[in-house]
Amino acid sequence: MRLDKYLKVSRLIKRRTVANEACDGGRVSANGKVVKASYDVKVGDILEIRFGSRELKIKVTDVREQVGKAEATTLYEVIPE
Repeated sequence: MRLDKYLKVSRLIKRRTVANEACDGGRVSANGKVVKASYDVKVGDILEIRFGSRELKIKVTDVREQVGKAEATTLYEVIPE
């Protein structure tokens, strides 16, 4: 699944266009490398997302096309800094 779509489905970023802009702006990295929105997300990937001064580090635990709001947090695991 594309990175921008994963960020939207997992509800880490509310809109896919915003997720796309974050990726193209170099604010998202996967496994230590800055990646584009077209990056193919796989289970086990470590994603780092920078929201202004805040940084979020997660591990991808599941990749699904559709998921309910209540189950969105099951797609990833937050890694404490």
